[in-house]
Amino acid sequence: MSTPVAAVDLGATSGRVMLGYVGHNELSIRPVARFPNTPVREAGGLHWNIPELYRSVLAGLAAAAREEPGLGSIGIDTWAVDYALLRDGRMLGTPFHYRDERTAAGVEATHALVSARELYAANGLQHLRFNTLFQLAADRKAGTLDSADRMLLIPDLLGYWLTGRQVAERTNASTTGLLHLSTRDWDGALLQRVGLPRGIFPELVDAGDRIAPLLPTMQTELGLARDVDLIAVGSHDTASAVVAVPATTENFAYISCGTWGLVGVELEHPIITDAARAANFTNEVGVDGRVRFLHNVMGLWLLSESVRTWESDGHTIDLPSLLDAAAVTAPVAVFDANDPSLLAPGDMPSRVAQLCRGRGEPIPASMAEFVRSIIESLADAFAAAVRSASELSGQRVDVIHLVGGGSQNALLCRLIADRAGLPVLAGPVEATAIGNVLIQSRTLGAVSGDLESLRAVVAASFPPLLYTPRTAAGSRENPGSPQPPRGPTLDP
Repeated sequence: MSTPVAAVDLGATSGRVMLGYVGHNELSIRPVARFPNTPVREAGGLHWNIPELYRSVLAGLAAAAREEPGLGSIGIDTWAVDYALLRDGRMLGTPFHYRDERTAAGVEATHALVSARELYAANGLQHLRFNTLFQLAADRKAGTLDSADRMLLIPDLLGYWLTGRQVAERTNASTTGLLHLSTRDWDGALLQRVGLPRGIFPELVDAGDRIAPLLPTMQTELGLARDVDLIAVGSHDTASAVVAVPATTENFAYISCGTWGLVGVELEHPIITDAARAANFTNEVGVDGRVRFLHNVMGLWLLSESVRTWESDGHTIDLPSLLDAAAVTAPVAVFDANDPSLLAPGDMPSRVAQLCRGRGEPIPASMAEFVRSIIESLADAFAAAVRSASELSGQRVDVIHLVGGGSQNALLCRLIADRAGLPVLAGPVEATAIGNVLIQSRTLGAVSGDLESLRAVVAASFPPLLYTPRTAAGSRENPGSPQPPRGPTLDP
């Protein structure tokens, strides 16, 4: 009989608490709570509503405890780069959202002290204007750091409130730009050079470490029958998602597709060449010390923000019907899905139209055409990133694994297979929660082995759907239909 564990999985637009079960020939998950993650715009900028998010997490964990009084552990993963500043254990204001406009000032302040080339040599990270390093530089410039004695990334902040222990899990810390590429510890020399106080950065832990038991007050509030540990998982949600890629060969690329599309390959060592920096590829720490060599693409944010705009204009949107209409629409204009103008919240269709106009392409004439244009453009960007990841790393790619919410988008999967000229294996949808559950369960002894062993369990428990390319790579003809994969399955 497996020990149930609770996975708290928070994305940039929604959150969930899942119960997971791992045992002999057993891997299953089920949701006990789902809730929105909606930022708020205050006079000082765009912020996360972290108190409301924490309230939703506690309610979800209480629901998990009611369903499974013998809960074995809890693990937390969230989006990357954002953080709270604290003093004496108390939060100094609500955390900024990475899409807040203040980050540009941090980029300028940082590059006045250290060049982009030097930064890449030290941390191996792609340039994104919202990297934690740049956000902290903006805080330094504004004087906000003067009162802080601790910086906690979002999953570590929630973990602190549950356990009273302040730590930083390494996979997420690696997205800050402040972890040394070789030592994988806080880079003291870089911190000194950019004027950030070393003392605000907490002790580092690894995925699989036991952080601490929940505080007695938390155990009582959640209705837990016994002591329950918080276990560090791949607390950057992409790190957990990559754990759950159901790969059966080492020659694979992954696309973790939700609000963002994270596209890359898994390596043993980082790639910090000039070519990798020019292509804006990042080297992030993965679970078990692997390297996630990847590129960020805007992802389904383009679609969700378009839908939000149309709904605010008074339209009623049925997304499945809209996707069906897009699937039978003739191929339309393709734009640069990585264009910086698409980062901020706001009227997405207007910005897409502007990009099409700038390329001399026809502007989509209907909502279905806009959706088709977005998905075509994402497929182009994903396929190009897969090719670049392979070329830059020297890693051969025979198959693309697409996990996360985007794996449910059949049109996207078909177009990626067509453009890449490679088979796409889609699923599991809840890869991040599954990876979270697997690392907890391995620490508890319910499963053992390296990442390949864990992935074999995923592949057997959640067989992905196979999309085969029907045209040459780069063609814009309509691709074919998905096929069920060949491979093992487990009885439920």
